[in-house]
Amino acid sequence: MTRSGGEQKRKTRKTPRKEADSGVTVETVTARMEFDENNLLPDLFGVHNANLARIERALDVVLSPRGNQLNLEGPENAVQMTSVVLNSLYDLLQKGRSVDMAEVEAALRIADQAERTNGDSRDELAHAAAIVVRTHKRHISPRSATQAAYMKAIDENDLVFGTGPAGTGKTYLAVAKAVERLMSGQVARIILSRPAVEAGEQLGFLPGDMREKVDPYLRPLYDALYDMMPAEQVVRRLENGEIEVAPLAFMRGRTLANAFVILDEAQNTTAVQMKMFLTRLGDGSSMVITGDLSQVDLPSGVRSGLRDALDTLGGVEGVAALPFTEADVVRHALVARIVRAYDDVDRRRKTGARYEHVPEDRE
Repeated sequence: MTRSGGEQKRKTRKTPRKEADSGVTVETVTARMEFDENNLLPDLFGVHNANLARIERALDVVLSPRGNQLNLEGPENAVQMTSVVLNSLYDLLQKGRSVDMAEVEAALRIADQAERTNGDSRDELAHAAAIVVRTHKRHISPRSATQAAYMKAIDENDLVFGTGPAGTGKTYLAVAKAVERLMSGQVARIILSRPAVEAGEQLGFLPGDMREKVDPYLRPLYDALYDMMPAEQVVRRLENGEIEVAPLAFMRGRTLANAFVILDEAQNTTAVQMKMFLTRLGDGSSMVITGDLSQVDLPSGVRSGLRDALDTLGGVEGVAALPFTEADVVRHALVARIVRAYDDVDRRRKTGARYEHVPEDRE
């Protein structure tokens, strides 16, 4: 029996269960969890027990709520993981945090990643829960083990590379850390940049002034800002220069001091552009570089500046590189499967090889 996150006591009875598809008999165990604060259980279990249903599907267990108790039945490892996940979510509620389906998915993801790497899922969940970025509009916490390591790396290093597929939170978390530091007075401004490279489309000449021309390329950065700060604050800080959103070309010749600097879509920089941007870093500043090397839009044969920087700066003190995978995708579950399918095809076709050319003087 588990009370308020205590140790679980399992019944010793084991029941054989035959899997319909494989014909294999699996021994199951039963256990019971008990919670002291009944008022938290509607949020823990979800509307119409939706959170419990999601855990049942993910871990192949049967969950039966009865008052402030919850009976668990399933394979022993699955029952143990279910207990750890539910205790983690219950702890969040006790601390005044909210638990929705996204939090349930995050807990399941982190526990699964810990299991796959022979880690302690209880420790990994506790570590992730302890990392919180507080902005005006929301509290943001990591939703995968890699996200937790990424956020910790940003706190401990002046230059961090976050690489991997779309939907893993690379840019969003970097903007969250930038907003946190601006609000706390640790930096005087945020600088967000992207290379203005068309993703295979021919957009032609865009109408309007310079800002109107480049804004479409920088829209994802604006979206992240508006998700974390009231609109009037974003507008005011953009106007007074506390937040600057600009294409990469505008960075040449500048020294970016006392700032949190983010370069997004860095896979579309050339090696020369990347070196230029990295050397803009001034006193009191931190820099986060994000990109996905599977989505390079440079001309064929042009080496990606992101790839070049990762190869050049490996092992340099104060620099950290965090690779995300499809296991860290926090969008719709189908996105992870799409990313995995494309990665499999890219590996067979060696798609990225045309961007890996190293000039003779670098060999």
